[in-house]
Amino acid sequence: MPVVGLPMEPLLVLILLPVSIGVAAELIFRDTTKASLAAALGCPLAVFLVLEYLEPDGRMSWLATLLVSPFAIAFSLVAVLVCYGRVQVRKRNRGRGT
Repeated sequence: MPVVGLPMEPLLVLILLPVSIGVAAELIFRDTTKASLAAALGCPLAVFLVLEYLEPDGRMSWLATLLVSPFAIAFSLVAVLVCYGRVQVRKRNRGRGT
């Protein structure tokens, strides 16, 4: 049974999926290094699986994954760093010992 395409599929696969992976990695690991590694490795895998689901015959899904992986990885890493910046609130010292 073919999957009916939605007009918003590229937005979901290229932006929302990597951002959600990055946010999930930051919430799970709570460490920027581990979350960045998990997001960088998990994002191309998730994009490949989604593209395989959307195009079951899989003629071009590996090539599409290879071509869009840098963008997806970048979005997921930006999401990790934004979440890290939001969670880590730095207190400023008003003065030196005063």
